[in-house]
Amino acid sequence: MSDPYILVLVTTKDFEEAETISKELLEKKLIACANIVNPVVSHFYWSGTISKSEECLVIIKSRADLFPKISEQVKALHSYEVPEIIALPVVIGSSDYLAWIDESLK
Repeated sequence: MSDPYILVLVTTKDFEEAETISKELLEKKLIACANIVNPVVSHFYWSGTISKSEECLVIIKSRADLFPKISEQVKALHSYEVPEIIALPVVIGSSDYLAWIDESLK
């Protein structure tokens, strides 16, 4: 795999949900780190109308091979009907930091 490391973006309804998801993923060693940005304001289409909501953004560091399990866990814990679970490749990073990610995961 050319880009084995990923950043996963997940928005949640509130800080408590963001913490619950982050803690569960960490305990299962599916992620190395989760940053919670609170609040963020999201503008989006839902049910045919433009909506706006204050949410939390969770920025997750992991590996691409763990994305299916991460996605499954987020869906199980998330309150939204269609949660945002988007992975972006890490194109380059500090070798020490990337090694730490590997050491932190299953």
